[in-house]
Amino acid sequence: MKSLVKDMNLKRKGKIKIEWAENFMPTLKRISENLKKEKPFKSLRVGMALHLEAKTAVLVKTLHEGGAEVYITGCNPETTQDDVAAATTEFAHVYAWRGETKEEYYENLNRVLDNKPHIIIDDGADLMVLLHTERKELLDLVIGGCEETTTGVKRLRNMEKRGVLRFPVIDVNDAYMKHLFDNRYGTGESALFGVLNATNLTLAGKNVVVAGYGWCGRGIALRAKGLGAKVTVTEVDPIKAVEAYMDGFNVSRLIDAVKTADIVITATGVKKIVKEEHFKAAKNNCIFANAGHFNVEIWIPDLEKMAKEKRKIRYFGLPYNDFLVEEYVLKDGKKLYLLGKGRLVNLVCGQGHATEIMDMSFSLQAESTKYLVLNKGKLEKKVYSVPKEIDEAVARFKLEALNIKIDELTQEQMRYINEFLLGT
Repeated sequence: MKSLVKDMNLKRKGKIKIEWAENFMPTLKRISENLKKEKPFKSLRVGMALHLEAKTAVLVKTLHEGGAEVYITGCNPETTQDDVAAATTEFAHVYAWRGETKEEYYENLNRVLDNKPHIIIDDGADLMVLLHTERKELLDLVIGGCEETTTGVKRLRNMEKRGVLRFPVIDVNDAYMKHLFDNRYGTGESALFGVLNATNLTLAGKNVVVAGYGWCGRGIALRAKGLGAKVTVTEVDPIKAVEAYMDGFNVSRLIDAVKTADIVITATGVKKIVKEEHFKAAKNNCIFANAGHFNVEIWIPDLEKMAKEKRKIRYFGLPYNDFLVEEYVLKDGKKLYLLGKGRLVNLVCGQGHATEIMDMSFSLQAESTKYLVLNKGKLEKKVYSVPKEIDEAVARFKLEALNIKIDELTQEQMRYINEFLLGT
């Protein structure tokens, strides 16, 4: 099927973006060189639903060079960069554009599945869930899948518990080289970049509330603090709440914190975190942004119901071609601001995680995809962690790229660990 993108005339601009990203992804480049020689994906079709921007394109190109025929769409209606989508058609079949309707979004997911993929690479699990519900006739063709993000992993683990997961899936999200860096440093930097880019305001001195203290929330809180913000964390998990307190952050209920908040950023993966009671308690000009995968954490129906006026402000051209801020005027005259339509602020209002961060995450994706192929027919229909050897290999490639050398245990030290400490 012919690629469907917004504007093929944007291809040249997209190619330059991809070239820039490639220059700063040495780990994936090394893996790509190996895949070119080995061609482990020869004659295989890979179906992908990822945020389609420059770093993703480098992963797509890597799989293509490993022999795969790649079909890709976006995993969010608002995060595709149209110039990159156009450029990616040079080495993959692309069905994606920014600003898809809900119907168009699912049409594009189905277009990927129409090509009968053998491997699924997903972010949020929409493609895999669709495959298990409406496209079951294709399940027997699938060797396995890889999932990129926390929300998707939770959905797939629930499917495994219910006994409905029909093929093995690698949980790339929870690899150490992913969640320690992608979720903490990647989301921390890129979410705040999205806020700053959309608003052109400073963080220094502002009261910033971070809802959720998982790996992503920690990163956002840490980076906001580093930029001079006064940070409050809200949590439902008592252990994480204590952790946030011990890390030096204020900890309180959201209903209390929102009263003095200048900016509220959600990072929970749960719906209706910010709702009517919080909008009522918020002060004038409070800004709301979401760093979670779906646009359900800031409950927009409540905001729409409470507003007497609404308008779009802060228009940007490429790669957005959209208004990044919506102003809601409530019946009492108070103004509240929503960034990026309540969707992933780091991608809708920013440029996603830093290139060096995605170098590690997408290296894990490429190696995990190879692992699925090499172990075809040997894996059960469940969610697997990334094998330790892959995690460590990516770490070593990264250290080599940084020209960093580390110590190694001596044989005597290894015997001590195995024979004395472990009692073997």
